Amino acid sequence: MTPFVVVVGLVALERLAELVVSRRNAAWSLARGGREYGRGHYPAMVVLHSGFLVAMLVEAFVRRPEVPTVLAWSMLALVVASQALRWWCILTLGPRWNTRVIVVPDLPAVRTGPYRVLAHPNYVAVVVEGIALPMVHAAWITAVTFTVLNAILLTVRLRVEDAALASLPEPGPVDA
Repeated sequence: MTPFVVVVGLVALERLAELVVSRRNAAWSLARGGREYGRGHYPAMVVLHSGFLVAMLVEAFVRRPEVPTVLAWSMLALVVASQALRWWCILTLGPRWNTRVIVVPDLPAVRTGPYRVLAHPNYVAVVVEGIALPMVHAAWITAVTFTVLNAILLTVRLRVEDAALASLPEPGPVDA
C-alpha cells in the first residue's frame, strides 16, 4: 500500500506544479488580451480531478485488493507515459498552456509537437492516467467512475475548446 500512496502523492505534487505553471501562463495570456471560454465547467473539473486522487486512496484502504505485480507495473508504465505526454503538451504550447480555456486573439493555433498528430493530446494523457493510476493498486471502482464522469466533462470541455480554437487564425506552414 505504501508505494501506491507515494505514487499518488507524486502525481498530486505534479498536479500542483501544473497549477503553478497554469496560473503563470493564464496571466501571460490575459495580459495579451486573451479571452476565457467555458468558465462554468471549470469548478466541476477541479472537483473531479481532486476527488479522483482522494477516491483511489480511499478505495485502496477500504477494499485492500490483491494487486497482481504485472498489473501494477504495467499501469505504472502507462502513468509515466501519460505524464510524459502531458509535459510534452505543456512544453509545446509554452506560455499558451493552462488548465483553463484561454485563447489569445491573433495567435495561430499550435500545430507542432503532439498537436501535429492529435487535436487534443493533453486529454489523451488525462484519459490514460484516469484509468492507469487507480489501477496501479487495482482500484477499479475509481477508474470506472472517473472515466465515466471525465467523459461527460470532456464532452463539454471539447465543445468549448474547439469553439475557442476556431476563432484563431490558421497557422502558417510548419517547417520540418
